[in-house]
Amino acid sequence: MNRNAPPTALRTVLGNYPHTLALKRGEIASPSVRLDFVDVKPTHLAFKPMVRELKFDLCEMAIVTFLMAKAHGKPLALLPAVMLGRFQHHCMPYNAERGTLTPQSLAGRRVGVRAYSQTTGVWLRGILANDYGVDLDRVHWITFEDAHVAEYRDPPQIERASGDLTAMLLAGEIDAAIFGAELPADARLESVIPQPKAAAQDWYRKHRVTPVNHLVVVKTALVRSNPQAVAEGYRLLVAAKQAAPAPAGIDPAPYGIAANRPALELIVDYCLQQGMIPRRFSVDELFAEVGELIAAE
Repeated sequence: MNRNAPPTALRTVLGNYPHTLALKRGEIASPSVRLDFVDVKPTHLAFKPMVRELKFDLCEMAIVTFLMAKAHGKPLALLPAVMLGRFQHHCMPYNAERGTLTPQSLAGRRVGVRAYSQTTGVWLRGILANDYGVDLDRVHWITFEDAHVAEYRDPPQIERASGDLTAMLLAGEIDAAIFGAELPADARLESVIPQPKAAAQDWYRKHRVTPVNHLVVVKTALVRSNPQAVAEGYRLLVAAKQAAPAPAGIDPAPYGIAANRPALELIVDYCLQQGMIPRRFSVDELFAEVGELIAAE
C-alpha cells in the first residue's frame, strides 16, 4: 500500500448510535480510508437504493433485506457489525379499548406491518409461531410497501393497503400492528404479547439470542478491488464500538462472527419458515467474501 496515496473514500450510511458516534464525529480516523457519510433519515430509506442501485460503498442494512438480496444474487457482502438490535416482544401493540388481544387470539385478526419483509415483522412472526404456537396462515397480514429487493413478491394472501399504520390501528381498521421504529405514544395501546419485557427475558434464557435488526454491508466489487479498504473499514467500526460506553446487561449490538452466529442462525430459520428465502444459508456462507479479511477480529 502506498502510504503517500490519499485515503480511499467510501460513501457510507450509518445511523446515529452510541457505537457509531466516534466515527461520525471524526474522533476515530484512518490514514488509508475515509468514510464519507451520507445522511439518510430514517436509515431504512437507504436499504432499497443500496440493494437496487448499489448506491453506497458501505451501508447499514436490515438483516432480512440482506438475506433476500443474497438469495437473489445481489453483489453485497456482510460485515459482522450490528448497528441495531433489540428484543422484539413489545413491538406489536393493539388498541385495548377494543378488547383484549393475545397471541392465542390472533387467528382471523388483521395485523398491519410496513412491509411483509420488514425485519421486525419476520422476528415477531417467528417468535409468535415457534414460541406461542400461532398459525401465521390464519392471521390476515396487511402491508403498505414492497420489499427492498425488487424480485421478491409477497405471498398472494397478503393484503396491500394505503394509509397510516397508527391511525388505522386506533380506528379499528386493523386489530394490531408491528412497528419497526418507535412505538406510537398512546395510552390506549398495549402489547399483544403480555408483559413483553419479562417475556423477552424468558425468551433470551431459552434461546440465548440477541435479535439483530441491522448490520453493515459492502459492495462485493469493493471487496475484490480493494480488500484492504474493506478490512480497514471494519477495523474502524470495531474501534468505534470499543470507544462507546459498554452496554448495561445484554449487548444489543454484538460484533464478530462468533457473537452473531446464534442470532443469524435463528433469523435464517425464520426467513426460511416464512418463505422469505428459498434455502437455508449457513452463517459461514454469509461471511464467505469477508471472512479472511476480518479473521483477526
